[in-house]
Amino acid sequence: MAEKPLTPGVAGTGYAESSIRVLKGLEPVKQRPGMYTRTDNPLHIVQEVLDNAADEALAGFGKKIKVTLHDDGSVSVEDDGRGIPHGLHPEENAPVLELVFTRLHAGGKFDKGKGGAYSFSGGLHGVGVSVTNALATRLEVTSHRDGHLARMVFAGGDVVEPLSRRPLEAGERKQGTTVRVWPDAKYFESAALPQGELVHLLRSKAVLMPGVLVSLINEKTRDTQTWQYKGGLRDYLQQTLNGEPVIPLFEGEGYADSGHESFAEGEGAAWAVAFTEDGAPVRESYVNLIPTSAGGTHDSGLRDGLFQAVKSFIELHALLPKGVKLLPEDVFARASYVLSAKVLDPQFQGQIKERLNSRDAVRLVSNFVRPALELWLNHHVEYGKKLADLAIKAAQSRQKAGQKVEKRKGSGVAVLPGKLTDCESRDIAHNELFLVEGDSAGGSAKMGRDKECQAILPLRGKVLNTWEVERDRLFANTEIHDIAVAIGVDPHGPNDTPDLSGLRYGKVCILSDADVDGSHIQVLLLTLFFRHFPKLIEAGHVYVARPPLFRVDVPARGKKPATKAYALDEGELTAILDKCAKDGVPREKCQISRFKGLGEMNAEQLWDTTLNPDTRRLLPVQLGDLDFAATEARITQLMGKGEAASRRELMELHGDAVEIDV
Repeated sequence: MAEKPLTPGVAGTGYAESSIRVLKGLEPVKQRPGMYTRTDNPLHIVQEVLDNAADEALAGFGKKIKVTLHDDGSVSVEDDGRGIPHGLHPEENAPVLELVFTRLHAGGKFDKGKGGAYSFSGGLHGVGVSVTNALATRLEVTSHRDGHLARMVFAGGDVVEPLSRRPLEAGERKQGTTVRVWPDAKYFESAALPQGELVHLLRSKAVLMPGVLVSLINEKTRDTQTWQYKGGLRDYLQQTLNGEPVIPLFEGEGYADSGHESFAEGEGAAWAVAFTEDGAPVRESYVNLIPTSAGGTHDSGLRDGLFQAVKSFIELHALLPKGVKLLPEDVFARASYVLSAKVLDPQFQGQIKERLNSRDAVRLVSNFVRPALELWLNHHVEYGKKLADLAIKAAQSRQKAGQKVEKRKGSGVAVLPGKLTDCESRDIAHNELFLVEGDSAGGSAKMGRDKECQAILPLRGKVLNTWEVERDRLFANTEIHDIAVAIGVDPHGPNDTPDLSGLRYGKVCILSDADVDGSHIQVLLLTLFFRHFPKLIEAGHVYVARPPLFRVDVPARGKKPATKAYALDEGELTAILDKCAKDGVPREKCQISRFKGLGEMNAEQLWDTTLNPDTRRLLPVQLGDLDFAATEARITQLMGKGEAASRRELMELHGDAVEIDV
């Protein structure tokens, strides 16, 4: 009898010690550019250079930024800042100018303490201009500093003309940096820079830095545009606003002084807000001059500050009609704003920094916005009443819409499960259901939730693997039956058109422990939704909550009180301990607790870390890069009962990429 051939992908793969590749220098950027920058066009790699020039101006060392679009497709950014140092680095024994452009995680933005090169900057990871260099066919940099002009030239991230220095000649500028970059078209879907986005970016930099002259020169069209604003955020918002404001523009700023008990000196925000009855709202936010197109915790702080101030005014003047419940979005729905926050050590989501994740930014911005608006409203009571009227009308419209949806359900609704702790609101868009692992965690969640809009359904133990369960047998399992009835949608297939009018929650959130068992429950529930409720995923109703794995108790220091910080994983824990060390608190004085499960958290901790919309991490469930059929094949491999061999093969191929949680 002939021998069975080897299973493809197991013994026949040639997987051995030599198969492991260690990427060096800028190779990781070239291999996976999408992890470091936007790849639809080269604007973001140009923005990395521009951000460095803006950081010089933000630090008070530059007054001009000039961007030139050259005939040959290259772009240059010139500033009159201090100039990049070009001497030898004391530890690396290489020119600093070379390190900045060729080493990942090298830069002047890490030293955030007093006397550091940059107290406030957008740079976090030290990978900005090195990414620009890696994805360019050529990059030239000149630095005017210390009476000398230094020059280097790179190609594809490699040095092609080593550092050359000469004394500055008479009439040459004494300080500043010029970077000229030729983006490599092979890394981008389109090699063309989007002119509209570039103009908007430059204009916003000028707005955020009053007095700094920003210019754009186009050699092909021979056009020159310049921006220099004295009026700042107010003028900018007034010019871009859609619709007539109901009340005058509300503007203000607030920054912590050296004696502030919670925030570092200089941290705070400036803002301009307008409320309109019609037209699309204009919303722009920035952190240390970096545009955060996806918003973040500083936006949440502005929302919270506006809501609390308006709510306080309404309560003071007894303006709220009986039966109307005011929510933050009722105040925020018609708000247009420009927000510029300054955060000492900002934490962004992703390298392109489109969303701020720093939890303290909610409190930072809210603490300055709320008292300022409360004072303004009580000095302008007539305008306050107009704003209150706008918010109350929004709340009444929202509540009416929620009641209409409820009536359409009719009287034949299944009886809701007894262990479901429902919310008070009937506004589907606003309501959230948390599927919580375990009764003890369910108890904390019930006590810590927002009763108005958050419902809790505790689950006992591991949910049934439903990948190969027939649809008509699903309801034999009590847990699955309760989930389906609570959601208000019947099980269906990918090609069905289910009736979603009975949906009771806009967000269905899986909330399990941050350990391996929690991940398993997460996978079982995701399997259930993908197999039997695919239209809920398609419509964006399914989410995964990410509770923290660690809590760090930071002791009081000087005037600053003791604080608590939460970390999602080991990486975030290290970042928190590093920040504490910078603030003068040794690591050994920080008490670290590891949560074995959600049940260990009290109601307040669960609210702060996992339930509060302003500070939680909630990931939408989407198909990602794979299409439906490919995703189905992968889940079959993971969850199918007859797939043990292919699962073993998968683990042998990729097992080295998994961190073991013991």
